[in-house]
Amino acid sequence: MTQQNGGSPAEAKESLIEFPCDFPIKVMGKTHPEFHDTIVAVLREFDGGFDATTIETRPSSGGNYTGLTVTVRATSQAHLDDMYRALTGHPMVKIVL
Repeated sequence: MTQQNGGSPAEAKESLIEFPCDFPIKVMGKTHPEFHDTIVAVLREFDGGFDATTIETRPSSGGNYTGLTVTVRATSQAHLDDMYRALTGHPMVKIVL
């Protein structure tokens, strides 16, 4: 696969985001009283200063699922990838976008 700029796909991927940056992540899981606090704890493993008051919470129409929009401070692509892996690997999380 050739990119229009002549670079490889990996080079193009690396240049799409400038780090460090604030990056929004959507996290969805079954509604549970500890879901919010659990996600905060996971994110604070990567960013000790993560501000939980910035989280936007949206219940599903049936109330069975909860969606959280969290904005994290990502310092590199690897840092962002590590956060995604930790979130997707958590048993309370169904989807991470």
